Amino acid sequence: MIVGIDLGTSTSEIAYINKQSLPEPIPNHLGSTVTPSVVYINERHEPVVGLEAREKLLLEPENTFMEVKRMMGQDITLTARGKEYTPVQLSSFILRYLADCAETHLKQKIERAVITVPAYFTDRQRRDTVQAGELAGLKVERIINEPTAASLDYGAAHLTDCQNILVYDLGGGTLDVTVLELFEGVADVKSSCGNNALGGKDFDEALITDFINRIERDSKINLSANARVRSRLKDAAESCKIALSDQETYEIDLPFLYTKKNKQPAGFFRTVSRADFEGLIREKIESTSTQINTALTDAGLSPGELDLVLLVGGSTKIPMVSKYIGDVLNYESSRTVDPDMAVVRGAAIQGGIIEGLLDENAIVLTDVCPYSLSTDVLNIFSPFFRETKCDILIRRNTTIPVSVSKIYETASDYQTKVDVSVYQGESEEPEENIFLNKFVLSGLPSAKAGKEKIRVTFSYDLNGILLVTAESVSNQKSASITINTSEAPRAEAPRPASVKWEDSPLAAKYRKVITSAEKRLQTANKGERATYELKFALNELKRELAAGSEDEEFLDELKDDLLEALNDYDEQ
Repeated sequence: MIVGIDLGTSTSEIAYINKQSLPEPIPNHLGSTVTPSVVYINERHEPVVGLEAREKLLLEPENTFMEVKRMMGQDITLTARGKEYTPVQLSSFILRYLADCAETHLKQKIERAVITVPAYFTDRQRRDTVQAGELAGLKVERIINEPTAASLDYGAAHLTDCQNILVYDLGGGTLDVTVLELFEGVADVKSSCGNNALGGKDFDEALITDFINRIERDSKINLSANARVRSRLKDAAESCKIALSDQETYEIDLPFLYTKKNKQPAGFFRTVSRADFEGLIREKIESTSTQINTALTDAGLSPGELDLVLLVGGSTKIPMVSKYIGDVLNYESSRTVDPDMAVVRGAAIQGGIIEGLLDENAIVLTDVCPYSLSTDVLNIFSPFFRETKCDILIRRNTTIPVSVSKIYETASDYQTKVDVSVYQGESEEPEENIFLNKFVLSGLPSAKAGKEKIRVTFSYDLNGILLVTAESVSNQKSASITINTSEAPRAEAPRPASVKWEDSPLAAKYRKVITSAEKRLQTANKGERATYELKFALNELKRELAAGSEDEEFLDELKDDLLEALNDYDEQ
């Protein structure tokens, strides 16, 4: 059996396809279909997950972790009881707990799963999610985007409909806006846009900040770094947020919250109105118009061409959210799907399709790559400087799976290797995009610049995971290498702008030739081509030194190129 899992920021759920061929959420060990995404490490260093862990947050915040999903894709560790844990490990504890609940409920071993992620999750975050599943003993059959899963839940019950649909998915930690066309059983995703740093957690934080500011203003005590105070305020803020979806006011009553300067205990008491809360979160909600407009523009649709707006995710229960979406799109949003269960139900449907349980009535799904993917190449339109630009191979909202290849050529005489860097983002400027990783393709035949060809291939699969290969195509000889961002060290940029060639430990060896070339360019006035070739060779050597290259054989080749360019420059 393949189960569907919604691994959420605040809560997580699991579901399966029942004997009636319908998606059905599975209750946890306490009988609830909603499990808090909280992990507590007990005295025996064992993970405790769910409501019991949530209750420990107030008593032992130092040993309790929540909202781990927002940490996926980051090289960080968290400590409890003297032991370090990664976000991947903590997520695996949640997945294992959900699988155990399913095994108890279904009385069978659970080893396969479809897991949902935000549409705007990066390649690294998706890989981390797969790794978490594997650590939990699960074979991850598919990673599926959350709004796409929600559309599956809707589409499976409306197989004969033909509609343009916008899915607005605002959960505990992330926002996704997806536009798709439902056409006689085919759910064709047209575009996705999102914000991985906006969700119910941020609405909680707005309340917490307001509470702390009020306490500090009255007591003159700094409580921002007090973990226990923040935990109690967090719990109160979340309860307040949820209550204000159904009522106009909510009473905060927290006795003995902190100690005054005179050592006397003090509490925090406040009546929060819905208008107060909306005032604190209005700007955050209104900021989502950016994602809505981008998704519509990329899909080539206007608000008036939408037939349906689906609200998904617990944070869409906030009345202000649905009202705002209705005002922006001039359309009444639909509660056709359960905002809490639509995503996990859709994941279960996808699992049922893979397993062959829904062959006769299965909905056909297409999805897209939500961001552009590129490699950096020499900018031939900047002839006097060694500048690079990002050349996009896979454009955002390209239907997946997809594989795109492009032929490039060497930039320097006799170079025998090339760096292949991978970026995510829409800009031509590498520093404006997200650097994912890089690798080196070596063993190129030595030849003049432009003579050797390199084929670079980007393959983006149904799980939204990127495979990059590069190969030399001359003389029937080839070499290839695959980028693996889950194993390779992550850096923010391949060549930090702050690093200078003079900082290289090998700088002294090449300083004389570099200085000669720089002086020659300052004092002489030669033709455009000679100037370009000298600057090209000079910047190539300086760039490799600044990048920290320790390959002296390659650096010596660049030095020889620079000396040859100097001679040609002097002869003209």
